[in-house]
Amino acid sequence: MSYATEFLALGAATLGESGGRAMRARIRAVWRGARLAAPALPVQCTAGDNLAIHAAVADAPAGVALVVSVDEERELGYWGEVLTIAAQARGIAGLVIDGCVRDVDRLEHHAFPVFSTGIALPGATKTLPGTVGRTTVVGDVDVHAGDWVVGDRDGVTVVSSDALQAVLDAGRARAAKEDGFFMALRDGKTTVELLGLDVSSIDRG
Repeated sequence: MSYATEFLALGAATLGESGGRAMRARIRAVWRGARLAAPALPVQCTAGDNLAIHAAVADAPAGVALVVSVDEERELGYWGEVLTIAAQARGIAGLVIDGCVRDVDRLEHHAFPVFSTGIALPGATKTLPGTVGRTTVVGDVDVHAGDWVVGDRDGVTVVSSDALQAVLDAGRARAAKEDGFFMALRDGKTTVELLGLDVSSIDRG
């Protein structure tokens, strides 16, 4: 199985507890059912401008996800249907952006996975400098070219390129442990017992 298949099966939450780095909760799927697991191409925009995104879409290799910082000017529609069609034609896997997007119904229609901080109508300018492929900070996580991003309904996790197998192995082990918990809970065990919790400080009235 590929990393994409295995990471999607484990999910962002499990990977985030297994050595991945969880992005801030403000970055969420913009349409129900969006799922993404792909190597990252970091993009840094000047606040209020999306020229670097256009450059990235034009040059990106197939299979990557654009992972975009827009600094603190988040409430603009940095991405919409036009860029989605362009990205799909290039084989781009999806988008994670620490800013807003628009045309959400169309993004869902095209089944293009997008994770953003929200939805906004006003567009961005297309004239200011930026970077493509250089390390940037998205969702308060450093993202390097070649790191993997895994996104689903729970949020987005970043897996470092030098730790892919280690995080995958830890994720598999965590999932197997939780499967054991589920069986024990159905047999009458409690989470207090299974997790070895000290509840002596709890006032039960």
